[in-house]
Amino acid sequence: MAKQTGTAKLTIGDKELDLPMYSPSVGPDVIDIRALYAQGGVFTYDPGFTSTASCDSTITFIDGGKGELLHRGYPIDQLAEKSHYLEVCYLLLYGELPSATELEEFEGTITNHTMIHEQMHMFFRGFRRDAHPMATMVGVVGAMSAFYHDSTDISDPRQREIASHRLIAKMPTIAAMAYKYSIGQPFIYPKNSLDFAANFLHMCFAVPAENYEVDPILARAMDRIFTLHADHEQNASTSTVRLASSSGANPFACIAAGIACLWGPAHGGANQACLEMLKEIGTPDRIPEFIARAKDKDDPFRLMGFGHRVYKNTDPRATVLKQSADEVLELLGVENNPLLQVAKELEQTALSDPYFAEKKLFPNVDFYSGIILEAMGFPTSMFTPIFALSRTVGWISQWKEQLSDPAHKIGRPRQLYMGAEMRDYVDVENR
Repeated sequence: MAKQTGTAKLTIGDKELDLPMYSPSVGPDVIDIRALYAQGGVFTYDPGFTSTASCDSTITFIDGGKGELLHRGYPIDQLAEKSHYLEVCYLLLYGELPSATELEEFEGTITNHTMIHEQMHMFFRGFRRDAHPMATMVGVVGAMSAFYHDSTDISDPRQREIASHRLIAKMPTIAAMAYKYSIGQPFIYPKNSLDFAANFLHMCFAVPAENYEVDPILARAMDRIFTLHADHEQNASTSTVRLASSSGANPFACIAAGIACLWGPAHGGANQACLEMLKEIGTPDRIPEFIARAKDKDDPFRLMGFGHRVYKNTDPRATVLKQSADEVLELLGVENNPLLQVAKELEQTALSDPYFAEKKLFPNVDFYSGIILEAMGFPTSMFTPIFALSRTVGWISQWKEQLSDPAHKIGRPRQLYMGAEMRDYVDVENR
């Protein structure tokens, strides 16, 4: 816990409480209200917990006003430009960038654990043929505890380590299998000769009947999408993982809970919503109409993929991903894809319009990731599963940190009860 730097005085009726204050390494001070009920007999009311720190953490820091995202202190733009996903995984898990030897060993461990238990193939086939890939992932990841009994004891540091490596290594395989199952194609086994991102693309798009070569530009773009979504502080799905973990649940159940939360359209479905908006616009000539609607405060239409709830300036991840989007579109072209034509022109129109600059409605990471995934050939149903496999390392890092926290306890939010007061039961014949 951070060192106490002062106190905040709170007056409740005739009581005056001195509440400890702590200063983080970066960010606003916090007031410790853990003794508030015991000393003052009251709770705080904070729907969505948007003004409440539920934990202390050393993993990720966001400054929405400045448009900053730091992983263990390193800016995301530097990591995305100079590093790659598995190196960022190591950083999130262990707190420091790895040496060359440590990175080689870590990459080898992940690469050699990408296959899943063969009996899990039958588990996939229990789903309806048209099951959404996210539904499949929630079920399969939760079921991993039935297949990997040797890594469910959360009190054993070695088992926590094994579970961490397994989840990072196997999540791309599970996501690719969920996709293949949804389109009726055979599963493709992982290849140890490919890097993490290229292996995922191969498992998604290869078929047994012919060879499939992964283009390095697409692999690099995929790796950047993974990197830019690796962690994002105490968001809804991460908080869900931490809350599930607080009860002592096994790691596979906790990550499945995170996947279920991410599935919500207000969280992981933003890039899918962006593509659906582009489909609604339809053709570039209709862009002025929708720009006008976006400016009309009485019109419910909103430009999806522009602006961000946390970032009040530019989304630092979008700046990096724009470069990859440009490279992918140059490689694959947009001539035969009306959706990408709309996206490209909409981006230019919004960036050059003073209204959007004043409102700081810049294209965000969801806008560019949606464009890239669409260009690669992924259906929108796969956008959130890809987000889930990217975020797995963040969830695991937060899970491990919570388990090692001496102040760790089961989560138990309070409520502002507005229901009926105590009343006596009335027999059915007298109602």
